[in-house]
Amino acid sequence: MPKAAELKKGDVVEYKGAPHIIKHIDVKSPSSRGASTLYKIRMNHVKTRQKIDLSLKGDEVLAEVDFERRKMSYSYHDGEAFVFMDDEDYSQHLLSDEELADDRLYIVDNMEGIVGLLVEGGLIAVALPQSVTMIITETSPGIKGASASARTKPATFATGLVVQVPEYLEQGERIKINTEDGRFMSRA
Repeated sequence: MPKAAELKKGDVVEYKGAPHIIKHIDVKSPSSRGASTLYKIRMNHVKTRQKIDLSLKGDEVLAEVDFERRKMSYSYHDGEAFVFMDDEDYSQHLLSDEELADDRLYIVDNMEGIVGLLVEGGLIAVALPQSVTMIITETSPGIKGASASARTKPATFATGLVVQVPEYLEQGERIKINTEDGRFMSRA
């Protein structure tokens, strides 16, 4: 059973008898003597996607759920759900748009590096790679000489994702985007 100080994003833990996936951990170190470090944990219920915020001390324990991480690749979207294929046994697993939430905006054709989290043989969530390469489908024209400035403009992608990019980028260019915070990283 992991202590709060040992938890990582993507771990699946049991809380109030149900499995929850950890989405974010914020560490708060107090300035006064004798106070213990607090771990503010945001997690979602695996099935209902209900958000729960907890504040735990570093030595408090949460029960770990038995889950399996499997390498997967994105196959297609059937209109209601995203279909992922297990890279080892080629079995297919479905996740709905609601289950993926904002992660669905980063999922593109031929995407690799996806890790599926399976509980009792069923896919409950996917962990995306840290960055994804996407093609700009719509943005205002590039401005010559704008490379020296730090100004940005919105760029739209085929998935509906909108990211602020430098002014010199144009429609049709491939760029890398950080999937954690949705920021432009570099040209691809």
